[in-house]
Amino acid sequence: MKIGIYGQFYHENSEIYIQMLLDALQKREAEVLIEANFLGIINQNQDITKNFSGFSTFTELDSSFDLFFSIGGDGTILKAVTFVADLGIPIVGINTGRLGFLATIQKEEMTESLNQILEGEYSISERSLLAVETFPKSDEIHPLNFALNEVAVNRRNTTSMIKVETLVNDKYLTSYWSDGLIVATPTGSTGYSLSCGGPVIDPEANNIVLTPIAPHNLNARPLVLPDSSVVSLKVSGRENTFLLSMDSRIATLENETHIIIKKAPFTIKLIQLHDDSFIKTLRKKLLWGEDKRN
Repeated sequence: MKIGIYGQFYHENSEIYIQMLLDALQKREAEVLIEANFLGIINQNQDITKNFSGFSTFTELDSSFDLFFSIGGDGTILKAVTFVADLGIPIVGINTGRLGFLATIQKEEMTESLNQILEGEYSISERSLLAVETFPKSDEIHPLNFALNEVAVNRRNTTSMIKVETLVNDKYLTSYWSDGLIVATPTGSTGYSLSCGGPVIDPEANNIVLTPIAPHNLNARPLVLPDSSVVSLKVSGRENTFLLSMDSRIATLENETHIIIKKAPFTIKLIQLHDDSFIKTLRKKLLWGEDKRN
């Protein structure tokens, strides 16, 4: 079994869970490779008692990996997606952060969950992504021109709104006068889009959602579309440039750039334990069904 491990930085007590993961993998005699920068962070941390400098490292992945562990929060999983891309390697998220909609393993259940995964007792949740093309082409976007959560256009450092001319399947929809516009996947519906009033969408649904950010035209509402739709955007405003984000990655584009957003030709595989589900996670994270009146 060949395992990749990635993290970005330390949450409180992260070293405990890193140690637990590495010990469990070594007992299984797995071949373990740690992302080079993350291994540096591990070895610099004084709370880690064992020196892991002897571990092999990677800066890129290939299809020979069986599992890819992401240690951190949802943001770390989004960065992990840029390593996995279209390789089809299942991702296991270990949540050492706070909210975490995407993580497979909660730190409080680390030992039991790890044993289940290493015994193959899990299912695969396939998640759709969005792909982005721009005309003219932008070097800031390629080759990582995809997003698991959302693609968004935003105004830059100004108080002025932007106009986002929006077409769906080459048919004019509307022009949003707003701080920006989010195009989200079902996975991303519980992220940025949700905070801007967008709907929650089950990850198995074949949809995308357009969610305006602080729209000036108050009749603008989130719109759910089939994920076969092709969304075209053109941004204008008082500034000469605007921001385009793909999950946590940001590019600066010139006004009037033509942006094409559509479903990516590959999916991301997230490991899901048998006793977990999106509904269970939603109820737990959003505290649905709990009486908070006291």
